[in-house]
Amino acid sequence: MIRCCISICGTRYCAPMFEFPAQVAGVDEAGRGPLAGPVVAAAVILDPERPIPGLADSKKLTANRREELASEIRGRALSWSVAWADAAEIDALNILAATMLAMRRAILGLSVTPFKVEIDGNRLPDLTFGGLIITGEAIIGGDAKVAAISAASIIAKTTRDRIMIDIDDLYPVYEFARHKGYGTEVHRQRLQRHGPCEQHRRSFAPVRLAG
Repeated sequence: MIRCCISICGTRYCAPMFEFPAQVAGVDEAGRGPLAGPVVAAAVILDPERPIPGLADSKKLTANRREELASEIRGRALSWSVAWADAAEIDALNILAATMLAMRRAILGLSVTPFKVEIDGNRLPDLTFGGLIITGEAIIGGDAKVAAISAASIIAKTTRDRIMIDIDDLYPVYEFARHKGYGTEVHRQRLQRHGPCEQHRRSFAPVRLAG
């Protein structure tokens, strides 16, 4: 809390004024590297009055801990949103452009308009939304430095994992639930044996060669 003071006829009057921190959204993605499935992005505006202990880069957390924190983030954040670009969009646009598209969709999905977005990495998506231009900052290693970006990385990762488990139900021969679409030895073996499905990214060399 700060105090605003004025002087009237030599008498000084002070009144309390409450500071409202600018609403900053953290943004991160999951799934740029896999051979199959969507690239998922999340945007999170944390509530400074409801801190969430233990936020960290999602890659450094166990699966169980990520799920626990994801539940806390969804319950305590001022606003959160998750979006993705699917395999067909990745093939049509390229993985970088599809990632930027997923980030724009996540930001657009926020119920609270952020004053600024902070994004993990060294690139920013287009932050012009109609007549609104949002300030952005790209932060290398931001998922380990900025709490809101850590929160976004957790939401993106847990969402994508669940999507890949659902895809596994449709295409069990690839064992997507096991490797989440990454190019593991098991996945490459299944890809060579069965060829690609519609969830595979055909613009990626290992998939293109298998098809």
